[in-house]
Amino acid sequence: MLGAIAGDLVGSRFEARPTKNRDFELVTPQCRITDDSVLSLALAQSLMDDIPYADNLKAFFRRYPRAGYGGSFMLWAASGESEPYYSFGNGSAMRVSPVGWYLNSEEDVLREAEQSAAVTHNHPEGIKGAQSVALAVFRARQARGKEAIKQEIEERFGYDLSRSLRDIRPGYSFDVTCQGSVPEALIAFLEAQDYEDTVRNAVSLGGDSDTQACIAGAVAEASYGNIPAFLCETVFQNLDAFQRNILERFLQQTQGKARPC
Repeated sequence: MLGAIAGDLVGSRFEARPTKNRDFELVTPQCRITDDSVLSLALAQSLMDDIPYADNLKAFFRRYPRAGYGGSFMLWAASGESEPYYSFGNGSAMRVSPVGWYLNSEEDVLREAEQSAAVTHNHPEGIKGAQSVALAVFRARQARGKEAIKQEIEERFGYDLSRSLRDIRPGYSFDVTCQGSVPEALIAFLEAQDYEDTVRNAVSLGGDSDTQACIAGAVAEASYGNIPAFLCETVFQNLDAFQRNILERFLQQTQGKARPC
């Protein structure tokens, strides 16, 4: 999950000003954590403390109302209702990485990914997006090779991961749907050599940069191990005490160390 938050942080400054360039300063004062990180932390706490997903997503929205949520999520989170709104946006996929880290069987990962998505994103594409990311994180944790991960995600979810970033990048634009952004984020991971390379790939698509770097970064951390130390430190510096506590507890429970940097 640390890799997801770091990806969100790096990609945040490009959301309104997308770039097709891979050669950019990784962290600047304009970088911040967004709703991607806030809601990932909400799911992490729900898993650790057995808090219903819908309740905690609403609670985190109230605690961090200016994190940059999508319009439909804001209406749902601010309302007194908890019925899902049939979304296929990539919000279900951006927040799901804790599921891939916390659960230890394919069946449990897929079930919890669906449940975490369905409280808001109960459209089949919204659920598929969450399940594909959670499963990719889980398989990377198991040290599955990239080709095996690619093949399983393609066969199970029908995503085309055989395209290249070189072919995708020129015509790609901002897309917040699961079906239009999750496969591309996974390709950013598949083509990378390490964590930093993954995040640069994701941002350089010129799309929903924070979310795609969050998704790609989540899988990359599980595959490659620790993220660069300076980026890890920057993440902790950008979290408040409440957020740091959740992240440290989660890392301790899933990776055996509260601070990997």
